[in-house]
Amino acid sequence: MKIFIITVLLTINLFAGNPITISTFNSVSVYWSPEEGADSLSVFIKFKEKGTNKWHNGYPMRYNPIVDTDEDLADYRGSIVNLKSNTLYEIELTLEGSSVKDTITAKTWREEFPIAETVYLTDREIQYTVYNSGTPDGYILIEGSGKTIDVKNKFKYCINVYGNYVIIRGLKLINAQKCGINLNNVHDVIIENCDISGWGEEDKNSGFGKNYQSGIYSESPELKRIIVQRCRIHHPRWGANSWAELNASGKSKHPSGPQAISFFNSAGNHVIRYNEFYTDYDHTFNDIIGYGSNGSYYGFPGADSDIYGNYFSHCYDDGIEAEGGNRNTRIWGNYIENVFQAIGNAPTSIGPLYIWKNVSGKAYSKPQSKYGEYAAFIKMGYAKSRNWMTGHMYIFNNTILQPGGKGTGGLGTSRNGASNRIIQHCLTRNNIFHVRDKNNSIAVRNGNVDNDYDYDLCSGGYPEGYEIHGIKDVPTYINEATFDSVHMTANFFLKENTSGYDAGEIIPNFSDNYQGNAPDMGAFESGTAPLEYGVNAYLVTSADENNLANLTTPDKYYLFQNYPNPFNSTTILHFIIPNPDYVKVTVYDISGKIITTLVNDFYKKGGYDLFWNAKDDRNNSVSSGVYFAELETQNFSRSIKMLLIK
Repeated sequence: MKIFIITVLLTINLFAGNPITISTFNSVSVYWSPEEGADSLSVFIKFKEKGTNKWHNGYPMRYNPIVDTDEDLADYRGSIVNLKSNTLYEIELTLEGSSVKDTITAKTWREEFPIAETVYLTDREIQYTVYNSGTPDGYILIEGSGKTIDVKNKFKYCINVYGNYVIIRGLKLINAQKCGINLNNVHDVIIENCDISGWGEEDKNSGFGKNYQSGIYSESPELKRIIVQRCRIHHPRWGANSWAELNASGKSKHPSGPQAISFFNSAGNHVIRYNEFYTDYDHTFNDIIGYGSNGSYYGFPGADSDIYGNYFSHCYDDGIEAEGGNRNTRIWGNYIENVFQAIGNAPTSIGPLYIWKNVSGKAYSKPQSKYGEYAAFIKMGYAKSRNWMTGHMYIFNNTILQPGGKGTGGLGTSRNGASNRIIQHCLTRNNIFHVRDKNNSIAVRNGNVDNDYDYDLCSGGYPEGYEIHGIKDVPTYINEATFDSVHMTANFFLKENTSGYDAGEIIPNFSDNYQGNAPDMGAFESGTAPLEYGVNAYLVTSADENNLANLTTPDKYYLFQNYPNPFNSTTILHFIIPNPDYVKVTVYDISGKIITTLVNDFYKKGGYDLFWNAKDDRNNSVSSGVYFAELETQNFSRSIKMLLIK
């Protein structure tokens, strides 16, 4: 006991005056406890790439020490987001209204990890166990591209991992008795380009799948820095019950059954990105990703974690369950549909939790479900105690859809009448809360405190005195607005000069890179590319393009493959020029006939996006088929092939 107390005191003292950072690929968590900190004072953040002169503003950090725990790490906590990978940043922190300042540097994770040893797997029907560990300077790569581990329900797992600094790549994992991949007390494990299905056991008492058996599973509190990227995790052997199924006492039973990813109260600093989690209503997930002690300082996914660019579909509870501590948990750019509730965040005990640019589609549960056949985009609150509701939550630029205009989507933030949930410490900005029930854009309930709702486009009700700059209306999207489930892209851009267009608030580091007079409300900013999700999202096809994609001072000319491709009417071409130059981009048909010239002008060095709308009046004769786009400058030319499908 004495050793434990000394350890805690040392931890608190270490972070008391010195800022620290914890990085991922695209984000940096920041922690600072200046002695003069107070509830009335914010900490302002500035950051820049080291070696450059341009400073950017981060989102301010609020004073929020959590009593009786050191899991908060510091009095002020916050995140810097939308960063480049493998880049060193200088960070300056300033206490509001004072000369108290501090600086620190942080480097984001590199995209490529060094390989010291490669183990090539062949097709097999027995469990594979990873015992050996690599090092930070040399990972062990378990290479299984094109290979299958089918354990035919005879082994608990397809892969059981005991080693650290390991990469598991390219495997098809099927028919595990319990879980596809089991992670023990490990850290620094990368699971990428894998396809996992057919796992799990039947719960003989319920006739559904056993709870929390998952494509990727861990119950280790030491689990840290797990990367799951570009995987498909789908179709467990058994499904989950819905809120409509009754227990032995005839009462509605909480969904219970398989999940895609389950990490129980892990140490965090995970990244879950560019995956596809999906199934059908015969093999439904409970939550799609989640697991942990919700009423605690832990929970899922663990502190300093990122969840982005994923596609989620088919569960009877939460698409993403981010509940518990949520200390610098960041959820953005995901597409979530065919779920009861898109995101569960009840409660956020430490925070801050950032949720931005997510899209919520169809919401569904079986008829006669306890809480109805649909729930909210985001759950909020905690049903049993307010004691855990001490963390801050920031909800920015999300879009709630009513697919097909049929009223099949969800609600906004929580819902009226859903038990006794209270919302505290929540700030919303620039969201499109197009809800199925006219009364439930933002839940109205006695006991809600320290909330700030504004600049949202709300089709339903919200508390009196809020949304001073908000808009009461439904969104109007461009004519081609759709989710393309084949190519995993979405383009729900607001139509020009309609409600929510250029009507948002500028949010430092979150929506300060906007087009026009102000940010658009919702997840899609006019003049930018459609959002991409899943295993091919923002994927470049060669090492050359991978190196060029994030350059701000390019040293090569390049024309990237258009996206989406194939496309229906609208596509985007991205090009890079290393020097000021005249640029001409022309579209030809397969016979060589010029269809249109997209640009013929002088450009400064940098990267640029061009849009081609094949439905444009000037090109009304354009039909389905193969087209070519050619980039020409004084010293460079390149062509790409595009496929138009109408």
